[in-house]
Amino acid sequence: MTETHPGPPTEAALHEAALAHLARYATTQAGLVRVLDRRVDRWARAAASPDPDAVLAAKRAVRAVVARLAAAGVVNDAAFAESRARSLTRSGRSRRAVAAHLAARGVAAETVARAVPGDAETELAAALSFARRRRIGPFRRMCDDEAAMADIHRRELGVLARAGFPQDVASRALRMAEDEAEALVNRLRQS
Repeated sequence: MTETHPGPPTEAALHEAALAHLARYATTQAGLVRVLDRRVDRWARAAASPDPDAVLAAKRAVRAVVARLAAAGVVNDAAFAESRARSLTRSGRSRRAVAAHLAARGVAAETVARAVPGDAETELAAALSFARRRRIGPFRRMCDDEAAMADIHRRELGVLARAGFPQDVASRALRMAEDEAEALVNRLRQS
């Protein structure tokens, strides 16, 4: 008995798949193209001998579906970038880390620049949120040994630097009093 394989995904089938994906996940145009391209690639691998023209037509249909959804406002890279940037900043990600995350998701550089908060207070609050989660800086246990504290401070600066925070922001975050730091973190969460 021979097994019949369905034909290449149609534009209507790809549109339905895109809507199903968007119902579950927030994504960018590039992310949606990747999801639908993988669907076409799965079909091509499962087909005994896929017609290269059919694969190419399906890939063009993917682009058309995504363009149509973007024109209708269903997929909005700017809204995705703003929402994700706000969420990541609140969770303690640096401006650089947020920009890298959005770029990896396929958001255009100018959209990233508009979405990532540029003010110093937000960056400091994000550093403090990160420090709170890692229990460093104002949120660490105090130590009486002066030499040990200098070493701890140096290590904590390194932790914040590897997280993408500039040295001046990291230094300010580590020197801040706990109650002041807590107030700034709470203000960031409420914004």
